[in-house]
Amino acid sequence: MIERARGCLLEAAETLVLTLIIFLVIQTFVAQPYQVEQQSMENTLLPHQYVLVDKLTPRFDPYKRGDIVVFTPPGGSSSSTPFIKRVIGLPGDVLDLRNGHVFINGQEINEPYVYPGQTTEPLGGQDHWVVPPNTFFVMGDHRENSTDSRVFGPVPIANIIGRAWLRYWPLHTFEVLATPRYPDLSPLAVPSSPPTGVLQDEAGARWPFDRAA
Repeated sequence: MIERARGCLLEAAETLVLTLIIFLVIQTFVAQPYQVEQQSMENTLLPHQYVLVDKLTPRFDPYKRGDIVVFTPPGGSSSSTPFIKRVIGLPGDVLDLRNGHVFINGQEINEPYVYPGQTTEPLGGQDHWVVPPNTFFVMGDHRENSTDSRVFGPVPIANIIGRAWLRYWPLHTFEVLATPRYPDLSPLAVPSSPPTGVLQDEAGARWPFDRAA
């Protein structure tokens, strides 16, 4: 009887260890829960909501304009807490802020997700950027309450943890976070800052960039 009890305990311990290993592998390489702490993505995401961050598919499905991403703030930020923002500028893009609107490569983009009644104004005086290779220009949907690339500049791809794709809590807010389309935005014929590798934008154009940087 003692041997049987010892065998049951050993089996339970093995199951627990295996479950822990599977959990760690999934959280490290596949998906990770994230609690929204900032107000910068209102009204798309509200504080205390939970999203699932996809870490797997960006390995073969590159980040696109409009994706919501979770990332470690670059050196220009004083915070060590991961941020959640929306990708607005891709590598090689020329981004301008004019009269409260965002222009990509000279074309104004439609942003229905921006907090109602708000415009997009420069923070710190700069209103023109050329997005370097291997980086993304990100902004919060709550433009008047967001510390983003207007402050700390484009975010290196190495800082990005993953793509937020599912809001799952509270349960009544359960929703897949679809990536918006920008049908009126023509692809940039020649990137202003030519990278290496491959990146695909929302119009299907494939841009070079180095994912390993």
